[in-house]
Formats: sequence, C-alpha cells, structure tokens
Amino acid sequence: MSKNARKSRFSPAARMQQVNPFRVMTVLERAKALEAQGRKIVHLEVGEPDFVTASPILEAGRSALAQGYTAYTPAAGLPQLRERIAQHYLDTQGIVVVPERIFVTPGASGALSLVAQMLINPGDGVLMSDPGYPCNRNYVRLAGGTAQLVPVSAQTDYQLSAAQLDEFSDEHTQGVWAASPNNPTGTVLSREALQAISHWCERRDAHFLVDEIYHGLDYVDGLPSALQICDDALVINSFSKYFGMTGWRLGWLVVPQALVAPANILAQNLFIAASTIAQHAALRAFDQDTSVILEQRRAAFRCRRDFLTAALMELGFTIALPTQGAFYIYAGIEAFSVNSERFCQILLEEFGVAITPGTDFGDFENQRYVRFAFTTGMAELEIAVQRLRAAVASGRLSQ
Repeated sequence: MSKNARKSRFSPAARMQQVNPFRVMTVLERAKALEAQGRKIVHLEVGEPDFVTASPILEAGRSALAQGYTAYTPAAGLPQLRERIAQHYLDTQGIVVVPERIFVTPGASGALSLVAQMLINPGDGVLMSDPGYPCNRNYVRLAGGTAQLVPVSAQTDYQLSAAQLDEFSDEHTQGVWAASPNNPTGTVLSREALQAISHWCERRDAHFLVDEIYHGLDYVDGLPSALQICDDALVINSFSKYFGMTGWRLGWLVVPQALVAPANILAQNLFIAASTIAQHAALRAFDQDTSVILEQRRAAFRCRRDFLTAALMELGFTIALPTQGAFYIYAGIEAFSVNSERFCQILLEEFGVAITPGTDFGDFENQRYVRFAFTTGMAELEIAVQRLRAAVASGRLSQ
C-alpha cells in the first residue's frame, strides 16, 4: 500500500459522518471574521441573551470563589440547588418534584447527552419535530439511534401532534422529544397537546422528553410544564436563557423515579459534576431581587419581538404564527428567494446582518425559512431593519 493510500490514524470515527454541522455557529464565525476586518455586523443569529448575567448571580459567584468553593459537588448536583429547583417547580407550576429526581448538568446539552446515552439503544427511533433544535438529532445518532423527523407546519403550530406520531412512528420508535417553547419557531405546546402526546407515549411504552429551556421567556399565560401532565416525563431546563447564564454552562434534568439510579451512575461517568462555582451562583437565580431583573428583561424581549415582527411583515416576510416564547422569529422568505442559505449569505456579506438559514433546523421546507434572533437591543434592531429594507429594495436577495 502506498503512503498516500494508507488510512490516516487520525481518521474520524464513522459515526461522525452522521453529525450535521451547527450552521448558526458557522454564520457566527463568518460574522466575527467580517467584524475583524472593520465591518459593522448586526447579530441576529445566535440564541444568546445580550444581557450580562444579573448582578445578584454574579455576586454569588464571586462569593463562592472567595470562600473557596472549588471542589467537586455530588454528580447529581449541589443538594441546596436541587432543593431550590424543586421549590421553583412548586412556586411556578404547583408541582411537587422531589429533589432526588433533579440532576444538575453542564448546560442543557449535558442533560440531552445523558438522556440519549441512558435510554437509546442502537437502532432505536426517536420522533422529533422538523424544524427543531439541530443538536437533538445528533445526540440520538451518537447513541446509535435514528432521529425520526416529523415535518411540522403552521397547521400544527410547528409542534408534534398525536396524529403525526401515529403516521411517522414504526416498530423501532422508542421515544418522543419535543420542545416548548420551540427553537426555531417560538411556539408552545398547549396542555391538551402535551396530554395527547403523553398518552400516545404511554400506549406505546415510549419515553417522553420535553425541552423547556425557554420557560420563563414566554409571552403567554399559564404555560404548562410537561410535569403537570405526566409525572414520568423527562424534562430539561437550563440557566442559560431566562436566567441569562449562558457562559456558566448550567442546566438541569428531571427524571422519573425509576431512572434516578442509572442517571446518577451515568452522570458520574459523563461529567463527574457540573461547575461548582456556577451552581453556587445559581442559588441566587430564584431570589426575588433577581426575579425583578429577569422579568424586566422578559418585558424587553417582548418589545423587541413586537417591533421586529411588525417590521419583517411590512418588508414582505411571512410570519404564520406569533412568537409565543423564546427570542426567535421563524420567517418565510418565499417573496424573495428559494434558497435560504444563499439568502443569509448575501444578507451577511453585502448588508451586514447575520441570521440563520432554515437548513440548520431540519429538512422540511428548509429553503423557505430563516430564523431571526431578537437577542440584541432596540438600537441594533433598528439598524438591522434599515439594512433589511435596503437589501429588499436592492433586489439582491433574490439572486
């Protein structure tokens, strides 16, 4: 065998061929490169709140460092934090969740990875919405499973329905993964929809996971947690979005009582424990003075949503449903283009506005849509709208 034909000892594992790139990060990298060249870029691509972590949380983190809280916590998390999360469910949802069912993880990503490795066998299928959060497909594939993508549209509020689960499931289906509020569409699952999916999973002996990381950042009354409907649901949440702690890398997972022991063993092996400093800081996330700050920020996001939604519709974008939660607008570009990636490239390179193509979120009609993240202030949004207006008037977006 010639030297050139020899297989590299650094060849990626075959499973890597199933892992899609996270396109929003590619857009961000290019936007940062343009900024390094002196360009002014308006960032509407990344789902990261622009607010600095609330001051009480920062103070708690500094205090933890000063007191030398730098050793490992138990794998399931700091006991005081698990108790505070349990109290949070009681206060906001009226749900009693015993702390031992709560696992503190390195971000929601750590929780998703833990669930995938704990519940998915090679060949298992997991139903999830298309469009949906792109990394979920990859967690399932890395566990040897199949992401069974269910095309959703405005007719089902861009969410899964029991009828669709019947249509797209097969003998390999072992779970359903949903999100409420959903990324990228910003829609939520009603109590009735959660009940229908929960009952479907019970009939099929399938696990039911709901990503609730945008709870708190919602603009509807009485958004239910899946734990109100199904005590055996697996529920994921995060300190990143509503609590504004993205860089602290802290999330949590609620598991059924039957999975407490295996989840603990797996957490020990996957990540030993979440960041100790971040956990001590997060103890202040639920206090009243912090809540006042976070609610002010939620009001600011609502104003941004209203402003950007109206501006986009006036420019010719189609928005089938209002954003009910999170900080995204899933907008149709059929008036301008049939290629979302090309659309986003022109908008970034020529007009300095970074958004995410629909191709990041699945296969269904992914060239018809783009996602706007209103995670920047009103002044920046006004610049973005000016530039979008110029882009539309130029006719370049249809290239």
